[in-house]
Amino acid sequence: MIPVAKPIIGQEEIDAVVRVLESGFLAEGSVSREFEQEFSRYIGADYATVATNGTVALSTALDAMGIEPGDEVITSPFTFIASANTIAMMGAIPVFVDIDPRTYNIPPEAIEAAITEETTAIMPVHIFGMPAEMKHIMEIAEEHELLVIEDACQAHGAEIDGKKVGSFGHVSAFSFYATKNMMTGEGGMITTDDEEIHDRCLMIKNHGRGKQGGYSHYRIGFNNRMMDLVSAIGLEQLKRLP
Repeated sequence: MIPVAKPIIGQEEIDAVVRVLESGFLAEGSVSREFEQEFSRYIGADYATVATNGTVALSTALDAMGIEPGDEVITSPFTFIASANTIAMMGAIPVFVDIDPRTYNIPPEAIEAAITEETTAIMPVHIFGMPAEMKHIMEIAEEHELLVIEDACQAHGAEIDGKKVGSFGHVSAFSFYATKNMMTGEGGMITTDDEEIHDRCLMIKNHGRGKQGGYSHYRIGFNNRMMDLVSAIGLEQLKRLP
């Protein structure tokens, strides 16, 4: 049987994991920091933070953007359920608009037609690695003062006129699940150019702790960190992307 998706794992990934095991530090630490730096550089974003998986990356991004119960978030009906689930987890309302049959993405004109007084954000999904029309979507968002959360979980390395997806919206989420073109088994990443959003993401995924660490907690948070074992695989996988 031909597998739908088979992870490509080389000696580089194996050696990287062994180095972490031999270091004696397996939790989120210096290797994860390096992975964040390299991934943000690759995407062209100012900040990146690792997360447990793509679903956590999406929910953390929505939370950091201040999405609240009753807010309407326009998104695609043609995507993995995590896109809509994470919106609903915030108590917000996923508003589906029909996709373009040529690209399988939600078209800007359909997005604009769905905007109401309750609309707070747009979550375009770059399905199957096909970028949504981000330039037009960002223009619509600016005109209507809406937030944009890019669901780039299936689009590592995809570009629009030389600019990578994950660098257009106010915040973006990536998944490194085993079926992705870049994978760590499980894992995720959040990218943004906004330092305040980045700081919120750091707190949300780490028990509400601030940058200084320790036992100072500033908000409700979770344990959604990613182990250095996983980040080590991510660093090597990133080198395989064009």
